[in-house]
Amino acid sequence: MTVQPDQQPDQQPAGRTTGRFTERATVRTIAVIGGGPAAHRLVEALLARSGDDLRIEVFAEEPWAPYDRVALSRRFTDPQDALALEPLPTGDARLELHIGCRVTGIDPEARTLTALTVGSTGKAAGDESILPWDELILATGSDAARPAIPGAEDMTVYRTIEDVDRLREHVADLAERLGRTPRAAVIGGGLLGLEAAGGLRVLGADVTVVHSRPWVMNAQLDEFGGRTLNRLLRGQGYVLRLGERPSALERTARGELLRFPSGEELEVDLVVAATGITARDELGAGILELGPRGGFAIDERCATSVPHVWAIGEAASFEGECMGLVAPANTMAEVVADRLCGGTGTFPGFDTAAKLKLSGLDVASFGDGFASAPGTLEVVYADPTGGLYQKLVVSEDARTLLGGIFVGDAAPYASLRPLLGRELPGEAGAFLSAAGHGAPVDLQMPDDAQICSCRDVSAGDLRAAVCGGCPDLGALKACTGVGTQCGSCLPAAQKVMEQQMAELGMEVSTALCEHFALSRSEMFEAVRTTRLTTFSEIVARFGTPADPSVNLGCDLCKPVAASVLAALHGEYILGGDRGGLQDTNDRALANMQKDGTYSVVPRIPAGEITPAKLAVIAEVAGDYGLYTKITGAQRIDLFGARLDQLPGIWERLVAAGFESGQAYGKALRNVKSCVGSTWCRFGVQDSVAMAITLEERYRGLRSPHKMKFGVSGCARECAEARGKDVGVIATSEGWNMYVGGNGGATPAHAQLLAKDLDDETLLRYIDRYVVYYIRTAERLQRTARWMEELPGGLDHVHDVVVKDTLGIAADLEQVVAEHLKTYRDEWAATLEDPERLRRFRGFVNAPGEPGEPEAGPVVVAGPRIPVRGGQR
Repeated sequence: MTVQPDQQPDQQPAGRTTGRFTERATVRTIAVIGGGPAAHRLVEALLARSGDDLRIEVFAEEPWAPYDRVALSRRFTDPQDALALEPLPTGDARLELHIGCRVTGIDPEARTLTALTVGSTGKAAGDESILPWDELILATGSDAARPAIPGAEDMTVYRTIEDVDRLREHVADLAERLGRTPRAAVIGGGLLGLEAAGGLRVLGADVTVVHSRPWVMNAQLDEFGGRTLNRLLRGQGYVLRLGERPSALERTARGELLRFPSGEELEVDLVVAATGITARDELGAGILELGPRGGFAIDERCATSVPHVWAIGEAASFEGECMGLVAPANTMAEVVADRLCGGTGTFPGFDTAAKLKLSGLDVASFGDGFASAPGTLEVVYADPTGGLYQKLVVSEDARTLLGGIFVGDAAPYASLRPLLGRELPGEAGAFLSAAGHGAPVDLQMPDDAQICSCRDVSAGDLRAAVCGGCPDLGALKACTGVGTQCGSCLPAAQKVMEQQMAELGMEVSTALCEHFALSRSEMFEAVRTTRLTTFSEIVARFGTPADPSVNLGCDLCKPVAASVLAALHGEYILGGDRGGLQDTNDRALANMQKDGTYSVVPRIPAGEITPAKLAVIAEVAGDYGLYTKITGAQRIDLFGARLDQLPGIWERLVAAGFESGQAYGKALRNVKSCVGSTWCRFGVQDSVAMAITLEERYRGLRSPHKMKFGVSGCARECAEARGKDVGVIATSEGWNMYVGGNGGATPAHAQLLAKDLDDETLLRYIDRYVVYYIRTAERLQRTARWMEELPGGLDHVHDVVVKDTLGIAADLEQVVAEHLKTYRDEWAATLEDPERLRRFRGFVNAPGEPGEPEAGPVVVAGPRIPVRGGQR
């Protein structure tokens, strides 16, 4: 663009008197054309920075107060949701908001604009007025783009509240007139298109997404991420037509007909265009310089080519690009507000971070997710059949975070995005949650790390707000604006808030998430006492909001509710509405591996197995080409099975007498044992028999985290029982019981709870300990951490388990007794029901889509082995 001299606002405006505006020479009139989120943010920033020397006139064409267009998809589920942004202070004498007022022309030389009041239909409802300004900000936004094909004018668009309301009415009318489910096509597979597709599904339509590229969201996702999302969408029932643009839209007697250059056709009842945006720049035609693709051309100050005229948001073209994202629009608004108040702010460029807002799909990207910069490294976890893909892009020395892509599990996004361009506080792979890791719980954001890009809120801002009296998320949002637009920053904001509260010695909320004010232990007790049996009932009774059609839960609360229901009722974990609550491993009843396949782990109590059963495992492994390994838990693990192969494998294993080892579940994994007194000359008790008894007693009992037991036949401790959640060590008088041990990244030695116990007493004490842990521990809390945080620690546990000071021992023991009556092997139950088997046909790794990335181990001389040293 042509750069004008550095423009600073007039310090002494002329004080013109045009129409009803008569201002003192010391008061500047700032005219803002547009009533969207960018204009809203600009007004907030100006009012916060300026005194009484400013008058702000906002001209909003739509018949609504400024609303949150980012959250437009909420209108599909709640037609009464006004999507309201924080109301502007209309009582402020410095501000006047003109709703339903269209600006039809601007005159930069005379510094006037022409405005026309319009009715709800968009037609003129009065005479034009010529109004003065000292500074003019163009925040006119954009229109929805339509494909440049014949018939495009008949397409519906998805851009405004009115568009959503029209779609609601149209889909309802189609369903009533046709007497069947309407068929809709959405043109565009980007963020906007997928949100429109999701909204149409909510309205009850069958949806085909038409996209010109081989994978959706190609602007945000690389090929592997995009194809993984393709699979997830197809698994949810969307039809994808990819790799070809439509050539024409025709109306026929039966509906709408999309034609394609290949000669193929798609017959639907409704076509929605969601291919992007077209900047509304008509006010600048012949007056201002425009960008090569439209939009008012701006420089780093957000100044246009004409003095005292600025542009922000989707209507602004920076370095030839217009962007339909809220974060850069708000940054532009802050820059202009700063400039108008005498500052020197500059626009740093577009923040392209994005998070998909579509129920059941967790997708996000930020920074250089495509690793386009030279000398970058990519740290990747990929499970195409399970619908999981996570990638971090780091500098060549693997220290600095440059970007990331997440599909299927975007849990790390909120914590990592503020660290963009900074050195990671650990190895990059540790932040890929799908690989079994997670962001360190003690991750401390630097004060200048930007937590909320929509409202430019830093970690330091949040800490200052907490210190200033904002001790909960609602108060923090009201005080700083964090999370009040797209909301993707709320998990990171909550973490910063809780860390600061802990430093100040304040009580930190234990709410599971925004959907439940209860902690995990509180939810367990609430569901137990009310005898609820479904997630919908839990939401209706304890959710916020208490509406199962709105509160669909999240990746935090859904698995917790699933675990609670399983622990309380002992029903098939994938039955009813419980299947959709489970995490990836529980949904597949198998552990997913890094190459996209699954492992099969039969239960082998105490490691004791017959030659006949060994032969069956060998035959299955040979027939399916599986890699086999003896695990540290005295079991045999079979790796490399596709999802669709699992039923066939388990059919043979169940017939041979095997059960699921629950290696995928938050439950008892195994009971490790030495050979004990049966064989060992040092053994004083039969550790093998006791280990088998314990494993068969507690198998399948869901818990807050995995549990491991160990039984040693003497004090030499060959089973390493003191490294387990429950450790049993033989003595000449009976058994010593140890609790609260674990290995892992933060190992803990188990502590002695009781000694010289007979078999019956040992089992009663373990019953009490395990069930008390299940009832009172928090989400993903191992027994070691649970005991550390329990008031009284080991002494309290001893009082409850051994002394029964709470008087609940009989109740705790009864839970295990009921579990023994109702336990059923999950794979045996699955194989008996054809409907249950259907879930294992959803993601088949072979044959894949054309161009689908290959996954799986290498076959070398028959058996499968992992890829090592870059070998293929």
